[in-house]
Amino acid sequence: MTNLFRKIPSSELSWNSTEDPCNWKGVTCNPDNSSVIKLSLSGLSLASPDILPVICQIGSLQVLDLSDNNLGSLPAEFITSCGKIVGLKGLNFSRNALVGPLPSFTGFVGLEVLDLSYNQMNGNIDSKLDGVNRLSGSVPKRLGELPKLQVLDLSVNRLSGSVPKRLGELPKLQVLDLSVNKLSGFVPERLGELPKLQVLVLSSNLLDPIPIGLTKFLKILDLSYNNLYGSIPPDLLSPPNLQHVDLSYNQLEGPIPNSLSSNMFRLRLGSNSLSGTIPSDLLGSLEKLTYLELENNSLTGAVPPGLGKCRSLALLNLAQNKLIGPLPPELGNLSSIQVMKLQLNKIDGVIPGQITQLGSLAQLNISWNLLTGTIPSSLPDLRNLTTLNLQHNNLNGSIPTRIGSLPVLLELQLGKNQLSGNIPTMPQSLQIVLNLSSNLFNGTIPTTFTQLKNLEILDLSNNQFSGPVPSSFTQMAALTQLILSNNLLSGILPKFRDIVKVESGGNEGLITGTPPSPDSTRKRNSVAVPVLTALGSAVFAVFVVAVVVISVSKRFYRVNDEHLQLGENLPLPQVIDSSLLTSSGIHRSGIDFTKAMEEVSDPTKIIWKTRFSAYYKATMPSGTSYYIKKLNWSDKIFQLGSHDKFGQELEVLAKLNNSNVMTPLAYVLTIDSGYLFYEYAQKGTLFDVLHDSSNKLDWASRYSIAVGVAQGLAFLHDCSSGPILLLDLSSKSILLKSLKEPQVGDIELCKVIDPSKSTGSLSTVAGSIGYIPPEYAYTMRITMAGNVYSFGVVLLELLTGKRACSQGNELTKWVSTNTSKQDKWDHILDFSVSRTSLTVRSQMLAVLRVALACVSINPDSRPKMKSVLRMLLNAR
Repeated sequence: MTNLFRKIPSSELSWNSTEDPCNWKGVTCNPDNSSVIKLSLSGLSLASPDILPVICQIGSLQVLDLSDNNLGSLPAEFITSCGKIVGLKGLNFSRNALVGPLPSFTGFVGLEVLDLSYNQMNGNIDSKLDGVNRLSGSVPKRLGELPKLQVLDLSVNRLSGSVPKRLGELPKLQVLDLSVNKLSGFVPERLGELPKLQVLVLSSNLLDPIPIGLTKFLKILDLSYNNLYGSIPPDLLSPPNLQHVDLSYNQLEGPIPNSLSSNMFRLRLGSNSLSGTIPSDLLGSLEKLTYLELENNSLTGAVPPGLGKCRSLALLNLAQNKLIGPLPPELGNLSSIQVMKLQLNKIDGVIPGQITQLGSLAQLNISWNLLTGTIPSSLPDLRNLTTLNLQHNNLNGSIPTRIGSLPVLLELQLGKNQLSGNIPTMPQSLQIVLNLSSNLFNGTIPTTFTQLKNLEILDLSNNQFSGPVPSSFTQMAALTQLILSNNLLSGILPKFRDIVKVESGGNEGLITGTPPSPDSTRKRNSVAVPVLTALGSAVFAVFVVAVVVISVSKRFYRVNDEHLQLGENLPLPQVIDSSLLTSSGIHRSGIDFTKAMEEVSDPTKIIWKTRFSAYYKATMPSGTSYYIKKLNWSDKIFQLGSHDKFGQELEVLAKLNNSNVMTPLAYVLTIDSGYLFYEYAQKGTLFDVLHDSSNKLDWASRYSIAVGVAQGLAFLHDCSSGPILLLDLSSKSILLKSLKEPQVGDIELCKVIDPSKSTGSLSTVAGSIGYIPPEYAYTMRITMAGNVYSFGVVLLELLTGKRACSQGNELTKWVSTNTSKQDKWDHILDFSVSRTSLTVRSQMLAVLRVALACVSINPDSRPKMKSVLRMLLNAR
């Protein structure tokens, strides 16, 4: 047996020829160790296909796993040899570098699972099998001649024609996935007769009506994004084994069937033309129902009180229907509810106080309805609330005074109501938007808004605010849009950063800083000269008095001239430890800790802030600039066991050697903070560059950034000391040394932050809004697959030019909706870039496929970063 593995790099596997091969890594034998039944050579960077025919000499082989390698082809000798192994059940060549047409799998009579996903194969499928590639043609009828086949996955290809009826002749078929193709016609009735078939996924095709009896044995049915019309068959949702049904984004009409499986876990019927009422009594019996999505239909009647009996319900989406009447108090019984969406209906009455009992509620959207009365004063009891949207109703009264106590609120939409009174202090956790527009607020704009350091959009338009715009608003580091239109504001509008879009029209007394015309200047000169002369004399007198006062006060208080900056007298941080981590002579001689502490004592040196830290630009006496990142130890989520431990962790990170990873050069520890030193990136963050309208990135730069970030992530995930995971990967944590040289930042956060110590939801700890993998809401665990998802969002940003989250709308959801049909993929690309050439368009579409694989809802189906990098390189 040993001779069969001469061509396999045994050093990689720690194989020892003196040992029993059944003890070798990756080798599994039968119970009596007489023969090999499984060989797993995954992730070994194997590139030569010469080993494949050799492996096929193992006649007892049942499973061969060669996934996640660099194999470029499947030689004919392999097909001939392995095709004769009667007991071979599983072949896995996923995540390799296979190219060219798919070979014909002759023989393989016992084959149950064949996985060739995440490669670059093309051509006509004929009678061949496939995973995720670019195969075209029709689904071969000869697939019905593989009686032992258990899993058939032909998803994400270009297959056309109908679904063969002969697939209904595979008695052992358990999973059939033909999603994301161009299949048309009827769904074969015979699929409903397969006793072993549990999962049927035919989503994103062009299929027509649903046959009766299709779900007799199924657990999961997904027919979303098709051309299904007519009514839902009355028996479709009732079989007892059925757990998950998705019929969303079709043209279905008529009522919801009045018979549902008692084991139903998820029911998605959104974006159809369903009518009638929601069956209240029926829903009340579904104890296991966790997700109910009926949005964007024509459902009528009231929100059924029976929903209150669905105690397992975590997501309720009834948005964009024709529902009327008040909200039932019984909704307060949904103790497990996390997301409740009821917007765009005609719901009236008041907001029932019982809703404020929902301790797990994270998102509440009742906007665009006819609600009246006041906002319940107990609403701030919803401690896990991240999104609150009550805009476009008839709510009156004031905002609850305790709203500022909501610890994790990220978005607050209260626009288009009749709210008035004092505006209380807002939650400092706000990030996405604070919308108070079109209400009855008056008086001066509260300066407490300045405390919202992470807020991106502030909308105060269409009110009666008066007085000046607070100059402190310019210190809101994350602000990108400030809407002040149609108020009574006056004074001079402060100067904001270029990236901040300010809308201030409709304020007659507000001076926006636009230079006056020459004519108006001449008309005012005769009056202005004497006025300015008098004003100058007054200013000079004040200046003389101020100098005397400062001189006396400095002598009295013994103020140190050296630390008096910009009218501030801030003490330097008390250093208790510091260390240079880099071996570079340039940096070791260039970093001056004393000068650095002076720089971080000046708040004007802050470049930007994140959830966890503040970045300063510090210029050393040598003239070299550095980033200094301040971590605030007073935040309980920082798990600083000891200063020594922190230093040891940073020393490990400093030794990482990858040009696409931002590694620490030095650190300083004070009593309440930690300061990390990094090379200064001239271009700033990817977010700033990509979303700055004055700096349009071309495709060459975007592609280089994508590959560079992928190289950095693949390196971090494959570190010899163990994978380094990123707590918060976004375009704001990617720094650009140039427009083609990205660096992945914030690599130390997973080492120093403990999510379990967070007082809020995971969304404030495990990432930025729009980049957070959906499973994090339930698993509460940072994973490599989660990092891949976040990177996929970054890819979508690069491809579309859109932000990951804009006014509460996540980019991934928009892309998912617009990529359901492959012939419309062009429409989501940034047209200003894709139009430059056919080559660029082709490359962008290839990268889009990679991005879609990365943001898959199922974390198990996402490729590893090494495979992502390879696919990106192949896209060029």
